[in-house]
Amino acid sequence: MDILDLLQDLRKKINEGSSIPFAGKVILNKNEILPIIDNIETLLPEELKKANWIINERQRILIEAQREGENIIKEAEDRIKKMVDESEISRRAYEKADEIVSNAKKHAREIRLGANEYAEEVLRNLYTYLEKTMNTVKKGMDELRGVKD
Repeated sequence: MDILDLLQDLRKKINEGSSIPFAGKVILNKNEILPIIDNIETLLPEELKKANWIINERQRILIEAQREGENIIKEAEDRIKKMVDESEISRRAYEKADEIVSNAKKHAREIRLGANEYAEEVLRNLYTYLEKTMNTVKKGMDELRGVKD
């Protein structure tokens, strides 16, 4: 028998007791009521232990759920931070790559201009040298023609 049954039995005994008219009081049989109260007292500590265990277990589950929720939030925040960091790294890498390509194009243009200027100077010097050589050859040919005459 559990506490609720015993309390119900106690209520029944009180309701069945002889009532005193106009006084709102009931005469109870002490030998029937005291054993019920003794049984309630015996069962009550066990019921309280169960209730306390349920309360403690509920509290433990709530704390565990809160910790797990906080861990999930922290993991999500870490994942978001990592994604932002990776995004920032990618953005910086693209910027650096653009800068490197731009510098390479600028240097290539400078090298090309320098090479063109050098080639033009070499060709100009060659032209001058060839012009002098042609003049010398022409003079030599003129002299040879003059000797024949």
